[in-house]
Amino acid sequence: MSILENAKRAVEKITGVARPGKKDLAGLVRRRKANAFRFKDDGLVPNHPAWPLVVYRGAVRLPDEFDPAAVMEALFGVNGWDGSWRNGIYTYVHYHSQIHEVLGVARGAAKVQFGGKKGRTLSLKAGDVAVLPAGTGHQCLSASGDFLVVGAYPPFGTYDECTTADQHEDALETIPKVGRPRKDPVYGSKGPLLGLFQRAR
Repeated sequence: MSILENAKRAVEKITGVARPGKKDLAGLVRRRKANAFRFKDDGLVPNHPAWPLVVYRGAVRLPDEFDPAAVMEALFGVNGWDGSWRNGIYTYVHYHSQIHEVLGVARGAAKVQFGGKKGRTLSLKAGDVAVLPAGTGHQCLSASGDFLVVGAYPPFGTYDECTTADQHEDALETIPKVGRPRKDPVYGSKGPLLGLFQRAR
């Protein structure tokens, strides 16, 4: 799926077809409650020591006139979260120890385990957005055939993928050093994410 989506993305960026402009984005964002989930270290997945996973349910409208993945990319990009990709979520548990990540569901639905074996399984569907602070474990347990996610990152940090117990000790040192994002990937400079992360320090 990622090859097809990457080709579609390239065409959209060149032509602008099915891609929302900045003016369109304001009408596509719905104000939603920030659902916060905190997870403990399970020995394999450290999770973040202070900041929660934040989930916005139905935060993004995905009208037929736009490619839903392009909507997520444009929204995250205008709020400074770039390096976006289109794909699913890996079916094995993993986390990023040097960068935060946002996952926006563009199509379909899935059950995703967050936080490792002591975490929580959440059902995500199109229009939902999850913001994972560094260290947050995640893996896809099941998904619809059309499930598509757009991922992106803040402008600082280094992408890594941690999956094994021997990475745990180093991750405990690097995770707290990843700085607070400057903007919420959905709601910008006044989004709930910033308050949640700030208060958790």
